[in-house]
Amino acid sequence: MAEFGFPVGEVTVADGGVATALEARGHDLSDALWSARLLVDAPGEIRAVHTAFFRAGAVIATTASYQASFEGFAARGIDREQTARLLRRSVELARAAREEIDDGRERWIAASIGPYGAALADGSEYRGRYGLSLTELKHWHLPRLEVLADAGADVLALETIPDIDEAEALAGLLDGSGVPAWLSYTIDGERTRAGQPLRDAFAIAAAVPEIVAVGVNCCAPDDVAAAIALAREVTGKPVIVYPNSGEKWDAGQRCWTGEARFPAGLAGEWAGLGAAIVGGCCRVLPADIEQLAAVVAAG
Repeated sequence: MAEFGFPVGEVTVADGGVATALEARGHDLSDALWSARLLVDAPGEIRAVHTAFFRAGAVIATTASYQASFEGFAARGIDREQTARLLRRSVELARAAREEIDDGRERWIAASIGPYGAALADGSEYRGRYGLSLTELKHWHLPRLEVLADAGADVLALETIPDIDEAEALAGLLDGSGVPAWLSYTIDGERTRAGQPLRDAFAIAAAVPEIVAVGVNCCAPDDVAAAIALAREVTGKPVIVYPNSGEKWDAGQRCWTGEARFPAGLAGEWAGLGAAIVGGCCRVLPADIEQLAAVVAAG
């Protein structure tokens, strides 16, 4: 993976919820593999969603590997070699979508590395505190990280991290590796989902040169502004923010509740506060990113 950095002095537009866009195309993603199931069943649909986000104005495509794990695929009878191929396929699909557009504009592929809790498929990524040691978390993350780091993406997206312990494990794996990544927490107010101060969480990224951006995702839009200020103050690195639509995930009922209120107009405020990369997460569709991109383009 080559040296990578986001453009200085520009606001970069990331994509939205890949799984949400797949659901909008009629796919049932209620099983434990979530969008990763379509790496097996309908890879062309994943590529189509990446293309849709690119056409909407995003310049970063985040791969459908968030909930892909060796353990999750093993439960479906897929061995480790096949799983590694599927992880690489997630990057290939995003790259194919980028090549399909081919209008001379620079675009990037971010290989999604979701938290351990995502693979449990029980909402644990919104709680953290899994009861695993740093060594155990490193052992679990390392095989997938190695495959995706070698798959041809531009940057790794360590995203929806709910817990300082997991961030420390991932940062430890990256430190000295030369593999560029962003580290993005899921938060509640000014704390991680596990309840730790966000200032302490961002500090983990400050001394790791491989972490090229830090921020928040899969959170309420209202929590973004304060997080931008903290991330800039603590790390001095580019800040990435991509919240949910404003709805909340009910893990017990396995559904989203509340009102969708993704305010694309806030992208201008986030950029004004110092965010370098803005986008959306769950429940944010290409049409929402198109509005966000228009706000960014308008300055």
